[in-house]
Amino acid sequence: MNRVLVTGATGFIGRHALAPLVAGGDEVHAVTIDAPVEAAPEVAWHQADLLDPGCVADLLAKVRPTHLLHFAWYVAPGQYVTSPENFRWVQASLELLRRFAECGGQRVVMSGSCFEYDLRYGYCSERVTPLAPDTLYGTCKHALHTMLVVFADQAGLSQAWGRIFYLYGPHEYPQRLVPSVIRALLDGETARCSHGRQIRDFLHVQDVAGAFVALLRSDVAGPVNIASGQPVALQEVIGKIAARLNAEDRVQLGVLPAPPSEPPLIVADTRRLREEVGWRPHYDLDSGLEQTISWHRRSSG
Repeated sequence: MNRVLVTGATGFIGRHALAPLVAGGDEVHAVTIDAPVEAAPEVAWHQADLLDPGCVADLLAKVRPTHLLHFAWYVAPGQYVTSPENFRWVQASLELLRRFAECGGQRVVMSGSCFEYDLRYGYCSERVTPLAPDTLYGTCKHALHTMLVVFADQAGLSQAWGRIFYLYGPHEYPQRLVPSVIRALLDGETARCSHGRQIRDFLHVQDVAGAFVALLRSDVAGPVNIASGQPVALQEVIGKIAARLNAEDRVQLGVLPAPPSEPPLIVADTRRLREEVGWRPHYDLDSGLEQTISWHRRSSG
């Protein structure tokens, strides 16, 4: 039986990874600095500050995981892209990795980002698209991945790196596109948006978590895009939400500015995820938005 340590286990993605890990027969240990979330009773919770090297040492010595699924990072909306907290999380992640190896760990999967790519190319392939991040967040993720590969090779660890694209679903920060449109329309307000012509690659958060679990259980090494591989314009996503809420007349496109440097297209090549990991999503965009809207209805009731 694998003994899996999940960091960021109360976060947007981490909380959704716990149930599939338990269902697959793993011994699951979830770490959080906050109060635990509701999860399967089989999950063992640990409260620890991963920015504190002493806490990390104590946690790893206690759990002695065979597998590490690392989601924890600084992700405050509107701040994470430029925050110096990114440097602290590179350092903390390396300390976590070092302690994991010292305690006999076998396989580690960490979460990266599409912002590691040179997004001017639009189509992001692990083996073709250049890596040239233009943000502090993307640069720090890319640096951590580089160090993970070298460290794992020297320490004899199995490793993989999941590059996350655009995601949505239950428990997303309310300032993000999908929840902000849903909440505005459910509350009888107007959803004010940019022009919406940006084309992106969306995947439901439960599928993102499921893809990471599948990657952890595989022997696939290196970077793997975690995405749907399906390009969709933001205005289409907004329109689908509005249609389900019979609120098309309360959507205003083009009233908010879009950053002039924003790439027009960001979409993933998902062949490694499909063909090597052997994973397929549970939700398409329509069913995923339906599930997300239903969750928001229940959570506001």
